[in-house]
Amino acid sequence: MNILIMGAAGSGKGTMAHLIVQKYSIPHISTGNMFRAHMYGNTPLGLEARKYIDEGRLVPDDVTIRMIQERLLEPDCLKGYLLDGYPRTLVQAEAFEDIAAQIDRPVQAVINLKVQLDDLAERVTGRRVCEKCGSIFHIKAQPPKVSGVCDVCGGELVHRSDDTVQQLAVRLKEHVTMTQPVLDFYSKKGLVFDINASRPIDDVFHDIDKVLGQL
Repeated sequence: MNILIMGAAGSGKGTMAHLIVQKYSIPHISTGNMFRAHMYGNTPLGLEARKYIDEGRLVPDDVTIRMIQERLLEPDCLKGYLLDGYPRTLVQAEAFEDIAAQIDRPVQAVINLKVQLDDLAERVTGRRVCEKCGSIFHIKAQPPKVSGVCDVCGGELVHRSDDTVQQLAVRLKEHVTMTQPVLDFYSKKGLVFDINASRPIDDVFHDIDKVLGQL
């Protein structure tokens, strides 16, 4: 099962990806998590990525494409993958066509999470992320059992530097101008499934599960 999950910042990609992985046992490949791990470790790639991410901009295509290609060659991707946050540009989508062909893992479905602007702003500003394992919480919708502490690993929960209304505006503009062509690219192939993600988590996942159950 080879899936892409797409949506603007705060649309719930991480939450839905977690539920998909639980049910279908395929690896969740998040470019955001991979870059944050490099940033946390202060690796050369992390330092390069930080200057873009902190400004709410996307990491350059060539860096992201190399990272994804290496990741898909790992053994846990033999049964499929769930890509979160990639491809974000038409260049990446076209490059991924070649990558997927080489490993005989063509995209089967693109889950597109759609959320109203007001809901996105509330979700983003209230989001907290574990520095250690990457688990995502929300101060209202999904608070941790202990304030500031991850339920999963006990790590510290932080408010990411790009989780602000100002940075959301930057990311939404880039989402519209850069990611919409990607959706158009996959729509022509009949692979895009729009999901209303403004609803409760269970309702959103129910609709996603219906789509995946048909693959």
